[in-house]
Amino acid sequence: MAFPDSSRYVIIGAGIHGLSTALHLAQALEARGQGGGKDVLVIDKGGIAAGASGIACGVVRNNYFQPAMRELMAHSVAVWESDPKAYSYHPVGYMQISPEVMHEDVASIYKQQQAIGYESVFIEGAGDSDRYMKGLFDDWQAKGITSVLHEKKGGYANNTAALYGLAGKAEALGVRVLTGVTVTGFEFGHNSEAVAAVETDKGRIACDQLVIGTGPWVRDFWDMLELPKSVAIKGKDGTLHEDVPMWRYWQLEEGVLGVEPGTLTTNDGAMPPVMHVDTDAPLHSDVDGSLITDQLWGIYYKPDFHFNGVQGGASPYEVTTPVDDVAIDPYGPSSPEFVASPEFVHMWCSALAHCHKRFEGKIGLYKKEPSGGIGCFTPDSFPVFDRFRENAYVIADSNHGYKMIGVGKLVAEEMLNGTPELLKPFRFSRYAEGDLHPVSHSPFPWS
Repeated sequence: MAFPDSSRYVIIGAGIHGLSTALHLAQALEARGQGGGKDVLVIDKGGIAAGASGIACGVVRNNYFQPAMRELMAHSVAVWESDPKAYSYHPVGYMQISPEVMHEDVASIYKQQQAIGYESVFIEGAGDSDRYMKGLFDDWQAKGITSVLHEKKGGYANNTAALYGLAGKAEALGVRVLTGVTVTGFEFGHNSEAVAAVETDKGRIACDQLVIGTGPWVRDFWDMLELPKSVAIKGKDGTLHEDVPMWRYWQLEEGVLGVEPGTLTTNDGAMPPVMHVDTDAPLHSDVDGSLITDQLWGIYYKPDFHFNGVQGGASPYEVTTPVDDVAIDPYGPSSPEFVASPEFVHMWCSALAHCHKRFEGKIGLYKKEPSGGIGCFTPDSFPVFDRFRENAYVIADSNHGYKMIGVGKLVAEEMLNGTPELLKPFRFSRYAEGDLHPVSHSPFPWS
């Protein structure tokens, strides 16, 4: 098939956002009698699932302190549930297990989940929390826990399988997915700021509308669109903070303990919810008993047959390299610089042992293979979903990406039928207007 020289809709990125947008745009065009999948072209310099979506741990949760994020995630969970087989989605639920410093925040999350009809239960108090956890896991032994939020919805999806499921559904509607095509720049209109064409190493593609869903590569496309490298942010107190960098990178710390996935099941032999444990109890080494930290720490983990073990991670750390000098490629496990550290392995395996007796002495089973990647974060660590230069829609997920499969559906709706309410809190204008999201006490930057 010849290389296309034009398409009504060009989508850059064959990850979760690009493919979801393509699928839902094709469905919406067909439903409205305004075209269909043949009007949508997805391009990617690598392949389907070649970027951040392809190495994602795949957790799907609603556990957010911010009301706008919580409502957006509830929408995305509904999309996951719409075709669990195609999306390789496992609705096992999700648990936020927390110390007293986070109690008030988590209680607020629970109340607002009830207000939007998102099924969950909330356990309060150290004694009741411990009994609830031991009702699930006989060997539960985590310290410093005073609340448990158990989301009955959510769970996880297998990363590459879900993306190929999305791609298959989109291609069945006529969407064309072209891989191995590198974008080199944009051609702008002569009498407007709009993007008239996408320039690639294979040729020029004229477009009416452009969608950029490129995960950690958003920095480069932002520069190609000639958008500002810094922003002014109005604080909640009215103070204007000038020249705040638009982008920051964080190193993601994840890995796999090479035990049988069935090692982590509940007392009745069922697959457990995805587990997220935060605590300020001292964490000691499972190797020699030395103190690792006496500050607030957190981990997440789940049994996963795709990874063939117990997979999870811990808090990321900020990359201090100047943002324009951060080398995104080669990405993920192929990076010589940004992979999970030995310190992470020691901390995470010790934290698993802190939570479950069954993991004591198991650090030697950790899979010694490169893992992790980097995420590109906005100034406030929350997504920006907005249109720039008249016809260029930027999906900047601030590393909340994989679970947000529903964003593509909302973007497709906006491109055809006005702005959905769920996307309004994520406009770029919130920085200048001071309409910022609240921040929780979680040790994770995306909460």
